[in-house]
Amino acid sequence: MKVQKRDGRIAIYDAGKIRAAIEKANAAVEAAERVDEKTIDETIQYVEALSEEVLPVETIQDLIEERLVVHNKYALAKKYMIYRYQRALLRKSNTTDESILKLIRNENKELAEENSNKNTTLASTQRDYIAGEVSRDVTKRLLLPEKISLAHENGVLHFHDADYFIQPIFNCCLINIADMLDNGTVMNGKMIESPKSFQVACIVTTQIIAAVASNQYGGQSVAVKHLGKYLRRSRMKYERELMEEFGDEMSKEEQKRVVDIRLRDELRSGVQAIQYQINTLMTTNGQAPFVTLFLQIEPEDEYVEENVMIIQEILRQRIQGTKNEQGIYVTPAFPKLIYVLDECNCLKGGKYDYVTRQAVQCSAKRMYPDYISAKKMRENYEGNVFSCMGCRSFLSPWKDAKGNYKWEGRFNQGVVSLNLPQIGILSGTDEEKFWQLLDERLELCREALMCRHKALLGTLSDVSPIHWQYGAIARMEKGQVIDPYLKDGYSTLSLGYIGLYELTCLVKGVSHTTPEGKDFAMRVMKHLKATADQWKAETGLGFGLYGTPAESLCYRFARIDRQKFGVIPNVTDKGYYTNSYHVDVRERINAFDKFAFESSFQNISTGGAISYVEVPNMQNNLPAMETMVQYIYDNIQYAEFNTKSDYCQECGYDGEILINEDMEWECPQCHNKDHSRMNVTRRTCGYLGENFWNDGKTREIKSRVLHL
Repeated sequence: MKVQKRDGRIAIYDAGKIRAAIEKANAAVEAAERVDEKTIDETIQYVEALSEEVLPVETIQDLIEERLVVHNKYALAKKYMIYRYQRALLRKSNTTDESILKLIRNENKELAEENSNKNTTLASTQRDYIAGEVSRDVTKRLLLPEKISLAHENGVLHFHDADYFIQPIFNCCLINIADMLDNGTVMNGKMIESPKSFQVACIVTTQIIAAVASNQYGGQSVAVKHLGKYLRRSRMKYERELMEEFGDEMSKEEQKRVVDIRLRDELRSGVQAIQYQINTLMTTNGQAPFVTLFLQIEPEDEYVEENVMIIQEILRQRIQGTKNEQGIYVTPAFPKLIYVLDECNCLKGGKYDYVTRQAVQCSAKRMYPDYISAKKMRENYEGNVFSCMGCRSFLSPWKDAKGNYKWEGRFNQGVVSLNLPQIGILSGTDEEKFWQLLDERLELCREALMCRHKALLGTLSDVSPIHWQYGAIARMEKGQVIDPYLKDGYSTLSLGYIGLYELTCLVKGVSHTTPEGKDFAMRVMKHLKATADQWKAETGLGFGLYGTPAESLCYRFARIDRQKFGVIPNVTDKGYYTNSYHVDVRERINAFDKFAFESSFQNISTGGAISYVEVPNMQNNLPAMETMVQYIYDNIQYAEFNTKSDYCQECGYDGEILINEDMEWECPQCHNKDHSRMNVTRRTCGYLGENFWNDGKTREIKSRVLHL
């Protein structure tokens, strides 16, 4: 007989361990309550009589307690139970001390690389990370079922954002900014009435963004079109003031010219307020708000012309950039920008093509905006076009009691991601075994996602008034529970997945870009989608399949599997797994073919889908970029360009960063050697992020197992 331990390992059965445990309990009770050697032998024989090939350790302990009670040794049984409990506590002892001390000493490199938007040397950021480490520890030891914690540790799945799980807060959302601006809101106990001008509306919007970001852990998206009416209010205010001041003394043409000048100035100031406040605000989690501005032109909108003016000003200021501490214009991290391509602006003779050309110019210089094709999105979401949330996940269609689709004011409860390559490693080319393992692990993912849902049930609206009482999500009364917004598909629960490419290589021996590989990959994707749909039907909850852009998770899964299974060619040897359904960066494929190939997966991964291509510096080749944007409109729902090149933030140098004699990155212009003040891209291995050198000993990207 063998014994299955709590972490899943199988060990040889050892009767001596049972004897030792009972004898320890014996020594802790009075003589009359003890059992003799004969009773101990009988207890051991009772366990062994089951003749099971493998017996869980918990079952053995239950049988021992049962036999002690049969012999009327209640005090002894209680001592054994206490001993058993104490052993469980030791196994689940607090593990935060060392990680917190490393954080304070700035030695926790994994945290330093986890979020480029958080500076781990700042006291405010450290405070958030310390709280996160405590939450992660409590989550692992007490809040999650042991099998879910073990699955996370072993890279079976990833339980996202465990550092916030201890609190009743959710992931990301689409802020109902229209309701909050039109009907007013409350922040810090102070009433904020509906703005009377565009500039005030911009300031209030950034205050709302900061308040929302401080009470959730994911990003948020804001539709810019709702600011259009406030720009018109400003125009009407200026027209009224001129008429009252000058009457007929000024001609209508002169009045219009003065109004236009004043309006352009307010437009510039309002957009500048959004950009600067978002980048200078510090939320309670020690970082700038992770916010996305959704730029959509709707010709039928009453305020379309004002909306176009706002979009153009946002693009103009983004092209210019924001000055860093040295006074050099650089690309700000936030807000992220998403630009919608539609019939009116898809560079095919539409009325607003000129705005799209400005967006392309911005992409060529500053990487943003990303692009959403309204044409393709309507095919996937029942004719609707809406923003993804800050975490890049999309909501499922949902209608209110009047039958109207609702998008803004909805949110994501949380994410759990599945490690597909690990299943392929375990199954090899045995497809029957693969499908069996896949279903077993999907059931683990379901249980983990239900933990997220249950953790939010019963939460009072008072926990975050800005969300639940004052309009970001709802207008609830104080003391009400948020449960109605967790059910019936109003909010989403996301099933993420990593490594479809590696999985296909493992099971089929070919890339998923080949006909045979794509057939298998599509069957896997459809099975994941069908499983999420089945969960939704059974529970009424908004499960969705989410192609997450979680780059750090690609490295975590690959690192765990390399440690467990060794170096596997084309899988763990790379040091990373390919994100979701994406084509591996090492495959020779042009941008158009990559978009065309990946688009076939986006209409399956409707809970979240993004595709990107890396292109050379295109500032001097805008026609080529415009051609790609046209292609996006016709072929793929959501896409972005990566146009990164070497860049020194210290002096603004935009060229190749070189390695000096001491094996350090060094800017050839200002001789800066601080890697945190540089962006360095090398394409030899396909890694697209920031490179770190390991103490000058070897030419290796730190923590990546990748070489230049």
